[in-house]
Amino acid sequence: MAQGESTGVVARRGGGGKPHAVVVVYPLQGHIIPVTHLALRLASRGFAVTFVNTEAVHDQTARALGVDPAGYDVFAGARGEWSSEMDVRYELVSDGLPVGFDRSLHHDEFMEALFSALSGHVEALLRRVVVDPASTCLVADTFFVWPATLARKFGIAYVSFWTEPALIFNLYYHVHLLTNNGHFGCDEPRKDTITYIPGVPAIEPRELMSYLQETDTTTVVHRIIFKAFEEARGADYVLCNTVEELEPSTIAALRAEKPFYAVGPIFPAGFARSAVATSMWAESDCSHWLDAQPPGSVLYISFGSYAHVTKQELHEIAGGVLASGARFLWVMRPDIVSSDDPDPLPEGFVAASAGRGLVVPWCCQVEVLSHAAVGAFLTHCGWNSVLESVWAGVPMLCFPLLTDQFTNRRLVAREWRVGVPVGDRGAVFADEVRARIEGVMAGEEGEELRKAVKKVRATLEAAAAPGGSSQRSFDQFVDELTRRCGGR
Repeated sequence: MAQGESTGVVARRGGGGKPHAVVVVYPLQGHIIPVTHLALRLASRGFAVTFVNTEAVHDQTARALGVDPAGYDVFAGARGEWSSEMDVRYELVSDGLPVGFDRSLHHDEFMEALFSALSGHVEALLRRVVVDPASTCLVADTFFVWPATLARKFGIAYVSFWTEPALIFNLYYHVHLLTNNGHFGCDEPRKDTITYIPGVPAIEPRELMSYLQETDTTTVVHRIIFKAFEEARGADYVLCNTVEELEPSTIAALRAEKPFYAVGPIFPAGFARSAVATSMWAESDCSHWLDAQPPGSVLYISFGSYAHVTKQELHEIAGGVLASGARFLWVMRPDIVSSDDPDPLPEGFVAASAGRGLVVPWCCQVEVLSHAAVGAFLTHCGWNSVLESVWAGVPMLCFPLLTDQFTNRRLVAREWRVGVPVGDRGAVFADEVRARIEGVMAGEEGEELRKAVKKVRATLEAAAAPGGSSQRSFDQFVDELTRRCGGR
């Protein structure tokens, strides 16, 4: 499909008395899933939605399904569920790189394109689709470096969509305090407890996001973070995929800064396979294998869609999994170590675990976590994975790799006590992995974790239910934005 070509159900671009939301997807799997379902929520509430994807993500998503990307409508699977009043238009833009470029292998070049090239393509699209600025808003991922600037240029409202916990937004938003106090941005950052961030009573430096633990702050990702949060200060509204009862003091502090709405957890309808194609990899059907396993007996292992592990780390984890004797389902993304190393497991691992383990390249995670056979989740602690695991009532073993995952581990293991840590980057060992798996799968520790995760799940369910905090927050946001965009 050519750049800018549209497909699917065509929205009246802000016409017909409807408010118009231009929703721009950040081109990483963990961001695509929640923003897709946010767009559907907005459409179900009477917004005309222009959903903007990148050509590369569209191409990879279509190919994962085995369909021709040309003319493919990513929303086609949801049409049967939509009412005639639900308007969604699907648009594509270039991220500044060729579609076939290996973004996993060349991470910095990809990030550089997102930093410098993508905004021009989005601006060109906005010139086409913003017909009535007064009725239009831009809904864009907080990590983009241009939304407030473009919103001002077109005279439209900017809704910043944050896909991670409020705690992490808060830490980035107050990075100047970390810098001023010597916990970030200096050659030897302080190691003492951080007690001066509004809404955060105390946090340890090792619990900060990985990028705030680094001393080199000149990387392209640091430039993206700094610029993105400059732009976030210009947001009219912030939507956050979290639950107020889980982060009350942090959210209260952020609300003192600007309109901040906790509207999570944002899942596909029914916590099932999404009616809209959101996966960038072909999904293996694991249901028959899982059906044959005893209840609660399977350790699910996945390190997400983006970050890499080293071969040494992978071999230590594999050794611990083997030694534990646990049944397991392991998602081994083809580029988990590198696109140049598609078979990184230790030699003989698959043969040694035959009969009790299944290794697949990708799967539908909500279906796997929901299966009665799954008893625990060895995870990188990506935020979608954390929320999904809690919703499914599955305790976690936490091995964070990058970015927000270290701070998410704090929430999972220290605050909510629904998981346990398993080593650290460069310091994960087979013996500890084995012991942790045994403790969570079969020990008293596992029983305590399962009790705790049921309580947190109840909190999520209550928030998402009619009259719950997240539902009320979303209603308030929709009412405010509808008034702002000249609707009913």
